[in-house]
Amino acid sequence: MAGDKILREGRVVTASANSNEHILTGECFCRDVRYEVADAFAYALNCHCSNCRRTTGSAFKPFAGIARDKFTVVSGADGLLIYGDELTHDAHCSRCGSLLYSLVRGGAYVHVAMGTLRDAPAIRPTAHIFVGSKAPWYAITDDLPQYQEHVTQGGE
Repeated sequence: MAGDKILREGRVVTASANSNEHILTGECFCRDVRYEVADAFAYALNCHCSNCRRTTGSAFKPFAGIARDKFTVVSGADGLLIYGDELTHDAHCSRCGSLLYSLVRGGAYVHVAMGTLRDAPAIRPTAHIFVGSKAPWYAITDDLPQYQEHVTQGGE
């Protein structure tokens, strides 16, 4: 099935070359930059840190993490504005400013900004992180676990 095209919800979706994973599509606001990512995310979280709030202009950034080799910019890569270095950065569309993804963990993982996905992923955020620095005007009203810092740093 590698490389085969599948029609889903009126759109052509490519099957993963590595398995039977579905491939999701995503794009920036102006649609200059488009990407594909396997629907095989390892985790998804809502980040309330001040950096994520500033880069998204919202109360928090819902993101899903995946190994870098399962994510590909398929068009508009030359239109990316990279903030950071080669192994750790945020990637924005240089035309509309949308934050598309962050390269993290020494370049091994991509944190996809879930709001840029065109297709619905199988995963949903499982916790709120960095609530110690959340926007004071925003109230978290769901029942997901809340961590003062990162989930790996403990401290509910």
